[in-house]
Amino acid sequence: MRIGHGYDVHKFGSDKPLMLGGVEVPHTQGLIAHSDGDVVLHSITDAVLGALALGDIGHHFPDTDPTYAGADSGKLLAQVVVQAKNKGYVLGNLDVTVVAQEPRLAGFIENMKVRIADLLNTTVDCVNVKATTTEKLGFVGRKEGIACHAVVIMKVIINDG
Repeated sequence: MRIGHGYDVHKFGSDKPLMLGGVEVPHTQGLIAHSDGDVVLHSITDAVLGALALGDIGHHFPDTDPTYAGADSGKLLAQVVVQAKNKGYVLGNLDVTVVAQEPRLAGFIENMKVRIADLLNTTVDCVNVKATTTEKLGFVGRKEGIACHAVVIMKVIINDG
């Protein structure tokens, strides 16, 4: 098995919808980013890439490439899942921590888990998503943006035949 960690941060200030874990979360602002700014899916993408020693999301989907302007982060993650499978790996499990002072995410966690499991071609019981605040400290506490950590275990695909 291989372990990977991903981390991403985006600043509030966009009029785009706020996307987190592939789910639209109602909020007064979206996140500023070249793509849709989904910090959850970006951190997961980086974790998978890291586990497989394939670099990072910026290497595979550079913000200097207009192809990825406004890109659906779920589609980017799906491409990385294909790369993982081609290297002989699938997700073992995933643990995500979203760091946001606002909006409150408790009502969206289950939908995020379902969407993420779908993108990773796995079951919901292999995906954990949780949210926390920074107790009003730092840029997150000042409601300037959102951060996210993701840790994955990728396991070797076992062929039965």
